Amino acid sequence: MKIDNQINLETPEGIDIQLTPAGIGVRTLSFIYDLLIRLVIMLAAGIALSFAGNMGIGLMLIAAFLVEWFYPVIFEITKGQTPGKKSFGLTVVYDNGLPVTLAGSLIRNLFRAVDFLPSFYLLGGICLLLSKHNKRVGDYIGGTMVVYNEAPLRMSYFNFEKQKNVELQLDPEMQKSIIAFAERSKTLSAQRQQELANILSPILNVQGPEAVSQLKSIAANLVGKA
Repeated sequence: MKIDNQINLETPEGIDIQLTPAGIGVRTLSFIYDLLIRLVIMLAAGIALSFAGNMGIGLMLIAAFLVEWFYPVIFEITKGQTPGKKSFGLTVVYDNGLPVTLAGSLIRNLFRAVDFLPSFYLLGGICLLLSKHNKRVGDYIGGTMVVYNEAPLRMSYFNFEKQKNVELQLDPEMQKSIIAFAERSKTLSAQRQQELANILSPILNVQGPEAVSQLKSIAANLVGKA
C-alpha cells in the first residue's frame, strides 16, 4: 500500500530518488502546447515553400513527416523534455529514473499512432487513466514515463510529536513511503497530510491529526531520530 503516487527508486550507488508521474491533465496541456508549436513551424514552412510549385508540395510533405515524428524525439534526447513539457515542469525518463535515450524516445513516439486509435488519442487516454504510473501505450512499450521535473527532496529533518511505540510489520516499500511522507510533510498542507495519513488508518487505528503524528513518529523511529 502506498500513501502517495510517488515512485521510490534506489540507484546502484544506493541513492534514493523519488519520481512523481504526471497525470493526464497536465500531459494533455503540454501536448497542446507542443501541437501549437508544430503548427506554427508547419505554417512557416508552408509559406516559405509556397513559391516552389510541385517541388514545394513534396518538400512540405517531407517537412510535415519530420516535424510530426521527430520533433519530440530531438527534444527528448537532447533536453529530456519538449518545450511543452518544459513549460509544465515535466520530463521523460526510463522506468528506472535514467534519462531517455534515442531508442526509448523513438519507440514511445512511434507508438503514438497506436495511442491515437480509434481517434483523438482515445486509447492512449484510457491507458493513462487505468495505469498506476500514468502511462500510455508508447510508455509501456518504450519502458518510459513522464514525471514532474522536481528537484530531489533532501532527506532533512521533520517535526514530530513523540507517540507511543506502535508494533507494525512494515515491508521495505512501506517504510520508504512513510519516511517520504514525513519528509514531504513540511511542503504539504495540514489537510493533505491528513488525507494521505488516513489511507493507513486501517493499520494505525487512528485518523486525522493523530494519524499524521503517528506516521511521523514511526518515521522518526525508522531513521533513528526517536
